[in-house]
Amino acid sequence: MASTDTSDLAGLEAGLDALDTVQTSRTPLRETLLRKVLPPVTAVALVLAVWQILVWAEVAPDYKLPSPSAVWDEVHAAWVQGTLLDYIWTSVSRGLLGFLLALAIGTPLGLLVARVKFVRAAIGPILSGLQSLPSVAWVPPAVIWLGLNDSMMYAVILLGAVPSIANGLVSGIDQIPPLFLRAGRTLGATGLNSARHIVMPAALPGYLAGLKQGWAFSWRSLMAAEIIASSPDLGVGLGQLLENGRNNASMSQVFLAIFLILLVGIAIDLLIFSPLERRVLRSRGLRTN
Repeated sequence: MASTDTSDLAGLEAGLDALDTVQTSRTPLRETLLRKVLPPVTAVALVLAVWQILVWAEVAPDYKLPSPSAVWDEVHAAWVQGTLLDYIWTSVSRGLLGFLLALAIGTPLGLLVARVKFVRAAIGPILSGLQSLPSVAWVPPAVIWLGLNDSMMYAVILLGAVPSIANGLVSGIDQIPPLFLRAGRTLGATGLNSARHIVMPAALPGYLAGLKQGWAFSWRSLMAAEIIASSPDLGVGLGQLLENGRNNASMSQVFLAIFLILLVGIAIDLLIFSPLERRVLRSRGLRTN
């Protein structure tokens, strides 16, 4: 009788384990193309079609609304001159380095604010205020303090991104069930070990959301700095390309800069943050593909 109960219990446990196990399988290439590639391609084609129709309808003069072919000519000219990739790399290299610096500062700051009540009471409201402050407001004082150089660019990026990263981590830590922390302390995880093995993994979804927002603020801050602060020593990034188009009254160049800025933002999200988000969701059984 006892052996029967034991086998029934083992069968019940096996059944529960089977229910908890996430069934994963490789998505066919055709399905991936239909679900992830076709929708954005269709959306882009629709936007181009509407844009061309507006040009044909002459809703605005050519100098205000250039045709898609005119913008493509700008792309081709920049590629032939060898400046297209330089525009992109100048801004992307600054944006990524500034974001990594913000990550190195914002992560320990977020941990400190979340775990120390006095620091939270003192700095928490300041971080929230800095997060709501437009990044462009930091450009004039940064120019006065640091001059027209890359240090000014990085300072603006840090002031825009650090509060978002820190607040994202604080929000993620606030949502950790207290039982996790008590269990960690019971197992001997305290101090840095608790932060590494319990707090950071449990707060990962909120932290990742803060990282995405931090990158958005980094990119926006950089574009504001490049538009306002121009110098031959700084090179020509995408923000400066946009400002040059305005100074030259060239809407096709303005549109080129806008599209490149959007393209970089989308590419960073698709190549870095979306895979990270999918991995976190799969690790928690919230996604199967």
